[in-house]
Amino acid sequence: MGQKIIRFSDLTGKHAENDGDLVRIVVLQHPDLTDGPVEIDALAGELGGVRELALDLVTVELHHPDRAEPQTVVMEAETFNRLASAAPMAEVLRGARPAARAATSGTAVTAGRERVNYASLEHAGRPHKGRTTDAEKQLVQQHLEEINERLAAEGVRTIDLENGEHVTRYGLDTLARETGVMLS
Repeated sequence: MGQKIIRFSDLTGKHAENDGDLVRIVVLQHPDLTDGPVEIDALAGELGGVRELALDLVTVELHHPDRAEPQTVVMEAETFNRLASAAPMAEVLRGARPAARAATSGTAVTAGRERVNYASLEHAGRPHKGRTTDAEKQLVQQHLEEINERLAAEGVRTIDLENGEHVTRYGLDTLARETGVMLS
């Protein structure tokens, strides 16, 4: 007996005649995305107008003196460009100084990028792509309620004992059993 694998578009549900018809899409950011990037498949023909629909966007950080964390804002480039009234935005950007990112507790600057220390109480439990260290797992296990309160206040997904992926990632099997949570 043989098996036939049927591949289809996650966008429309239409079947792909062969694997070469599918395009892998990695969704990096979306308002409904809570646990980092995901992959979906679509038929190449379904994506014909994607480039024409793309927006020119600008991502900026607002560092207010009365806030501990910067606020990230994404806006259309044209709207951002209109903020410059003394000179065109291209000229303003050419004359701007390079951004300096100061290291704060729980972060380190490496190769020009800020690196977050998830093994600190300040950042433990936040969604991230990297490996979850034993130190982060231990913090989450010992301070789950406190960490979930911080995550909720930040508008980030909380760690759910009913979510098998969260339980595995942070080594919360014992706590889940103790609280009577049935994992699916």
